[in-house]
Amino acid sequence: MIEKTIDWSLKNRLLILAAAVLLLFWGSWTASDTSVDVFPDLTAPVVTVVAEAHGMPPVDVERLITFPIETAMNGASGVRRVRSSTGVGISVVNVEFEWGTDIYKARQIVSEKLQTTSANLPNDLPPPALAPVASVMGDIMFIALVSDTHSEMELKTIADWVVRRRLLAVPGIAEVIPNGGETKQFQVIASPERLSAYGVSLEQLKTAVAESNNNAAAGFMVENLQEYLIQGLGKVETINDIEQAVVTTVNDFPVLVRDIADVVVGPAPRRGTAAYNAKSAIVLGIQKQPNVNTLKVTKELDEVIEKLQLTLPEGMRIETNVFRQSNFINTAIDNLVVALRDGAILVIAIMFVFLLSVRATGIALLAIPLSVLTAILTIKWLGGSLNTMTLGGLAIAMGALVDDAIIVVENIVRRLRENTQSSDKKPVYQIILTATREIQSSIVFATLIIILVFIPLFFLTGVEGRLLQPLGFAYIVALAASLFVALTVTPVLCFYLLPKSKTVFNRHDSKLTSGLKRFYRPWLSFTLKRSGIVITIAGVLLLASVAVFLQFGRGFLPEFNEGSLTISVVTLPGTSLETSDEIGQRAETILLNEPEVIATARRTGRAERDPHAQQVFSSEIEVTLKMQERSKAELLSSLRQKFAAIPGTNVVIGQPISHRIDHMLSGTRANIAIKLFGDDLAELRKLGTQIEGLVQEVPGAVDVAVEQQSEIPFLQVKFDRPALANYGLSVHDAAEIVETAFNGTAVSTVLDGQASFDLVVKFSGVNKESEASIKETLVTLNNGAIVPIQAFAEIKKQRGPNTISRENVQRKLVVMANVAERDLISVVNDIQTTIDNNIDLPTGYFIEYGGQFESAQSAGSQLLILGIVVIIGIFFLLITAFNSTKDAFLIMLNLPLALIGGVAGVWIIGGNLTIAAVIGFITLFGIATRNGVILVDHIKHLLAEGQALKDAVVQGSEERLIPILMTALATALALIPLALASGEPGSEIQAPMAVVILFGLISSTFLNMIVVPTLYFRFTRDQ
Repeated sequence: MIEKTIDWSLKNRLLILAAAVLLLFWGSWTASDTSVDVFPDLTAPVVTVVAEAHGMPPVDVERLITFPIETAMNGASGVRRVRSSTGVGISVVNVEFEWGTDIYKARQIVSEKLQTTSANLPNDLPPPALAPVASVMGDIMFIALVSDTHSEMELKTIADWVVRRRLLAVPGIAEVIPNGGETKQFQVIASPERLSAYGVSLEQLKTAVAESNNNAAAGFMVENLQEYLIQGLGKVETINDIEQAVVTTVNDFPVLVRDIADVVVGPAPRRGTAAYNAKSAIVLGIQKQPNVNTLKVTKELDEVIEKLQLTLPEGMRIETNVFRQSNFINTAIDNLVVALRDGAILVIAIMFVFLLSVRATGIALLAIPLSVLTAILTIKWLGGSLNTMTLGGLAIAMGALVDDAIIVVENIVRRLRENTQSSDKKPVYQIILTATREIQSSIVFATLIIILVFIPLFFLTGVEGRLLQPLGFAYIVALAASLFVALTVTPVLCFYLLPKSKTVFNRHDSKLTSGLKRFYRPWLSFTLKRSGIVITIAGVLLLASVAVFLQFGRGFLPEFNEGSLTISVVTLPGTSLETSDEIGQRAETILLNEPEVIATARRTGRAERDPHAQQVFSSEIEVTLKMQERSKAELLSSLRQKFAAIPGTNVVIGQPISHRIDHMLSGTRANIAIKLFGDDLAELRKLGTQIEGLVQEVPGAVDVAVEQQSEIPFLQVKFDRPALANYGLSVHDAAEIVETAFNGTAVSTVLDGQASFDLVVKFSGVNKESEASIKETLVTLNNGAIVPIQAFAEIKKQRGPNTISRENVQRKLVVMANVAERDLISVVNDIQTTIDNNIDLPTGYFIEYGGQFESAQSAGSQLLILGIVVIIGIFFLLITAFNSTKDAFLIMLNLPLALIGGVAGVWIIGGNLTIAAVIGFITLFGIATRNGVILVDHIKHLLAEGQALKDAVVQGSEERLIPILMTALATALALIPLALASGEPGSEIQAPMAVVILFGLISSTFLNMIVVPTLYFRFTRDQ
């Protein structure tokens, strides 16, 4: 079939060239319009259920809301894990489905389960709601609405009803969450004394206020054949409208709301604040929908924000330099494009140096754009995007894309040159066809082997699979396309451009080629005579590399360089919002004093619509950086020292994308999650504190923090039922009195243009500064009597948990840690050993380790097993290709020979074996095997022509020296820009891969040209 393809291509040359030109234009146009993103879609199919519980204590929320929802979800189809966080007045349940589950199907399943469990939930609470569909990388931008002249309430109103609504209208935006500020309310503040004086109960006032805000539809009137809608207008428009509402009549005189209450515009009780550069502001988090082009939607957001800026009140402005995911994408893509460009330049240079022909170089180089554009078209056709992984795959493949074309061109040049010197000249068509057929089997099998070594990537699951599979797919498609180009387009171009070129009529090799062969010849002759020495040296090098390999540290993903930080600041549970805000501001000030920090945006506590339900005592700070003289490690070390001076606070330093990946893996915001499971919360906290102290002593463990679950004070108002009966009150009446007194009760909404605000009834003069003042708070009963709350309720201080975390229907507490200056796996192993030796867990309690460690172990085990299977598969493929077990074994020697250089590469970059380095070894083994295939196949071809064994080995090795060096150098030099970009944004995963392949190619190419011919001669001679 392959021979027929080559023959057909040469017979239909114009058609092949036309197809190539069409591919170049079509592919270029498509590439310019392809979606670009930071990473492939890493979104796990997770559905978040949020249930509000009006200030209910966590233990009650867990029992009445969280547990029924969890129980229902654990039995749902396709659910792999259920996590929940129960706080004061809120329950957040995350239902995680198996990878590959359609998110909308998952939401339908959760919705159906919520319907079935709704009967088990309290009737007086709002029904649970599903959070919007958003990507794990969905936080594409944070912006800040700031002003030096407007109040926090004015800022929040504009943010809620102008900015948020306009941004939500941008296609692809899932949610916009304003943080901070004061939410506007229309408040009816009742005086207990005035209520009593007029004999008006609280319930009467609430009813009157609610009923004062109604419109009516009264049908239609027809006059002169014209229909008129009859409409009664009673909606509240101003404070005066509320004040004039009638509550009751006394002695035939109406009692109005203004007689018994003050009507004002005031702020709602809040549970969160926000700041920009340590000054009060509204911080808006903008989330995109899954599979949306981040760069495109960011550009649209910028245009909308620019227009919005013109419509805002004077003095109010939007700051957009808080956090922009597009900045990292652009930087990462630019870095990779530069690496691609520089790699291509180096490939061109090395090819021209060897071929000394512009025509031959151009023919081989054409394989690069054709292969890359084919990969991009395929990715676009399958609904994928261009991202750092797909572009990284193309960057790593850059040099390999010309390998097949180089081998074809070199062999055609050699055969054409021989034909010009022959007395019996053959047609050019026949020479090119024969020359291409000679090497077809070697390049086809070599390419199949490289494709085969990438197969394990497609069996990876979870985040690692979603992250690395696009890289492998781009590499495989581009490589397969390069093989097809080498067998079709390359021979056709050779037919048109090479027969009359100077290269063909030059009867001698170039000085470089001749010099390399002269240098190589005595070494080859020596090794053929001294095979024992060669085997010994290679064996020693291999054993040394294995010994070094076993000492490497292990990890999951290399550390990203995102150009920004996400810093979590958590103080003691029970801390007031005001104090927590001050601590967050202090952390911001520390950050802003660092010269690398451009801007900060802080969110303290919970926003109204935020499903993450951050506690009041927690702050999260987004930090934009511009690195200067200091390294990032030095900056982080300085920050950790300064944050340590903030008393009673745990500070965890992360990065936006890394932080979200960690959160998706383990539910925490750190590399390592030590999850302690058990029933008793006090025992969990006790064990958690002990574990935290032990982990802090482990070298390499930083940012160690225990999940802030602890006892916080509650003030319980327990109703005295006999007393309630004496006052003619039901428990429901008393509960509403207490709620109205201390928090206010929303009875209706007031429309103000397109905005709507709660209309709230509350008591005046309520003092919540002490237990005694709350006990003495006066309330008006239904009979008009004024009594203190303590007359019908027992008020006392109690303690209870501030939050309860659960996973798979079990309570848990998490101790988290990041890793610095050591590898992840060794730190986790030390932590496990320390905990096992020092902690005796009670019956029913157990520990699980999660985070990147868990994924690293899972991916490492899968790659090891699949790698062994692939190596066996390569061996049998080689047996099929050469019909010889001996030849297959000799070619497979390239794997340990490549390992020597690859190990050296990992050692140079720090000795940490991450998944990226493992993929580098996989790629290296395929490329190294290709060189062995090309060499052995040519030696066997010469033997088939009747040459003696030694002559065939010597001639075959010399004739394949230049093609192998060219392909190896092209692949290696193309990787140098990527290897040198280590630590640059976008190159975090590709750079370790490039270093491993680069050094492995150096060792495998050198040893391949020495060890393989020597062993081939020795084993074949002894047969």
